[in-house]
Amino acid sequence: MHATAINGSPRKGWNTDKLLRAALEGAAQNGAETEFIHLYDLDFKGCRSCFECRKIGGSCYGACAIKDGLTPVLEKLLSTDAIFLGSPVYLADVTGGMRCLLERFLYPGLAYVKENKAIYPRRIPLAYIFSMNMGEEEIATRGSFSKELHFLTEMVIGPVEIMWVPDTCQFTDYGKYVSEMFDAEKKKKRLETVFPEECKRARDLGRRLTAPDRQKP
Repeated sequence: MHATAINGSPRKGWNTDKLLRAALEGAAQNGAETEFIHLYDLDFKGCRSCFECRKIGGSCYGACAIKDGLTPVLEKLLSTDAIFLGSPVYLADVTGGMRCLLERFLYPGLAYVKENKAIYPRRIPLAYIFSMNMGEEEIATRGSFSKELHFLTEMVIGPVEIMWVPDTCQFTDYGKYVSEMFDAEKKKKRLETVFPEECKRARDLGRRLTAPDRQKP
């Protein structure tokens, strides 16, 4: 069994990074081999609307035709047994890098047929981990993108789980930035007391996604 996590945050070692690594720890407890990919280390772009993945009789039907730093990652995702995609919420959506990945991962696998069936031959369990600076009450308004993403992913890839981690700490020193709408001490306390519990939830998610009964041909 192999589990792959992709960090869609441009920041290494921060909230999304740590949550994904915790999820992989949980997967490893089930005996999975794990791999962590930092998306912003790669040189790539989003979908260019060439429709090569739709061309009848084409060599790239059902696969992205662009060849760049993302190409081997897309191939890896289709051969792994569990997928963890993580992103902070920027402007009420995933990061630009994660959006580019999703365009080139989900769209080629969706057949333009009346049944809306997927092209990819395997069903792979996938989990999204979304972190956000705002509070839990903001998820309903700023996290509305996740409903459509859940629907499309489940159609094209496989069963989906979404984990939200709100009210994360953005800075090591809030005094260096214009941020008076946030309580720096409250953020620090939450980082020390609540965030470790969120990492535990991520580990539980990793174990759950790689449980033997989730692995189907």
